[in-house]
Amino acid sequence: MFGDMMKQMEEMQAKMQEQLGQQTFEAEAGGGAIKVTCDGTRTIQNVSIDPEQVDPSDLEALEDLLVVATNRALEKAAAYEAQQAGGMMDNMLPGGLGSLLGG
Repeated sequence: MFGDMMKQMEEMQAKMQEQLGQQTFEAEAGGGAIKVTCDGTRTIQNVSIDPEQVDPSDLEALEDLLVVATNRALEKAAAYEAQQAGGMMDNMLPGGLGSLLGG
């Protein structure tokens, strides 16, 4: 029984990782001056900088905007992952026990 449950958990985790890899999350900073896209596994996929909205001589501001946009995209991915993991836990545990554990 325990072995079956572990196998089921591993299969669900693999499925979740695959689903996370297919999701994309975009965030921006500076009113769209910087856009960062990551996937659900929190891998940065793209960074876009609008040259008309940034001052190339102010690298510190550009770096700050990049950090803000990156953190926002990663936060979206983490929130989605937590939501998906909670749903999977609910499905695994019998008779509503998932909700007792915060799922």
